[in-house]
Amino acid sequence: MRAVEIREFGGPEGLAVIDLPSPVPAGGEVLITVEAIGVGGVDTVIRSGALAGFGFQEGHIPGNEVAGIVTSVGDGVDPAWTGRRVWAFTGEGGGYVERKTVPAESILPLPDDLPAVDAVTLGTSGMVAQFALAHAHFAAGESVLVRGAAGSIGIMTVQLAAAGGASAVAVTTSSAERGDRLRDLGATHVLNRSGDGDGPEGYDVIIDIVGGPGLPSFLDLLNPNGRLVLVGVVAGMPPADFGAKILATFRKSLSFGAFSADSVPETDRRAASAAQFAAAARGELRAVMHELLPLEEAVLAHRKMDDGEVFGRIVLKPGH
Repeated sequence: MRAVEIREFGGPEGLAVIDLPSPVPAGGEVLITVEAIGVGGVDTVIRSGALAGFGFQEGHIPGNEVAGIVTSVGDGVDPAWTGRRVWAFTGEGGGYVERKTVPAESILPLPDDLPAVDAVTLGTSGMVAQFALAHAHFAAGESVLVRGAAGSIGIMTVQLAAAGGASAVAVTTSSAERGDRLRDLGATHVLNRSGDGDGPEGYDVIIDIVGGPGLPSFLDLLNPNGRLVLVGVVAGMPPADFGAKILATFRKSLSFGAFSADSVPETDRRAASAAQFAAAARGELRAVMHELLPLEEAVLAHRKMDDGEVFGRIVLKPGH
């Protein structure tokens, strides 16, 4: 089967299409013939080599979510799963493949009205957005700023904050056209990438998907008792001394938190994703796909991600 690996850390050209033996499900596993693969910001960060210190090595296959059809099951798995459309979280990688084995307990059946491409567009992004807001102790009536809102996590955070009764949902983005699209999804104020624009004077919650050297300046935008939660570092790690901003404004009682979905029990993650899939099938959440590309064009997908061209999620489709 065809797969895509990180042949060499660095730019998108470090990705390579390879051939691998088709996997066979072990006991407790199912085999999914993959129809859609979500391309996430974390995939590009891993590919760059920035997370090599966390154990990622060259030869790694990116991709943490797939959707498709169960085509066979291992021992101990109910054969009724065969032929069913499912979504699966594949962990820290392994998703850029034509066929994927996963533990049976990690799959979710898809509603009949939810396409596979929508499932991977919503999947981990919606789940991360939901728990990031919870991590920030967001409550109805509070103001929210989403930094880096045009990506898949940002888009889901905007929708969930608006649905949760935020008094304002401000976004940072790179163009007026993107701002208009974000307004259509629930944003009330559009700012530039530096956080400048016609928005509230301060925010109770900031969900930051960008990180990088600009993070400290966003701490200045927090209201007293405000909380900034970092969920992504697509612009790199923040400066080592960024916490000095919090100490310099000690009397405002500001809080900073980092959030990873790894800290959420799998049963809770699955329940959140299942509820969001059902909501999307009812038309209550919108899956925003930027583009559908063949698996073999993963280099192009990552180049678009690196260039900041993407609004929503790029989805890869295996050719089988």
